[in-house]
Amino acid sequence: MLFLVFALLAGTMLPTQAGINAQLAKQLGHPLLAATVSFSFGTLALLLFTVMSHLSLPALGRLIQIPWYLWLGGLLGVIYLTATIVLAPLLGAATMIGLIILGQMLAAITLDHFGLVGFPVHPLSLWRVVGVILLITGVVFVQRT
Repeated sequence: MLFLVFALLAGTMLPTQAGINAQLAKQLGHPLLAATVSFSFGTLALLLFTVMSHLSLPALGRLIQIPWYLWLGGLLGVIYLTATIVLAPLLGAATMIGLIILGQMLAAITLDHFGLVGFPVHPLSLWRVVGVILLITGVVFVQRT
């Protein structure tokens, strides 16, 4: 139950983050500047948490052995963050988040179905398709109001 609450709380942070970063982009004059400032502040916070947790950094040799595609997570985060900065003022929070959730669900069922990027295989089923159709319907309803 605690993990469900944590996931719900994390979800509340996404539209809030998008709105804050969109305002930051207005102040700085460009979405990429806002993304850079946001990621820089986040990086500093992560470094502080790492130090406070007494974690030691991995050796350079270990970092070099990591497959190249595992470094793409940070790039995907940059793309996501920049997209929300641009889209938040254009679409509004509800439509933007609805479309993001729909995109996440489409990607998630694809990753699950094929067992990609380390996920266990969960084949596409009728209920998953129905769930996606309901999400699409929800986004349409939210966008039309």
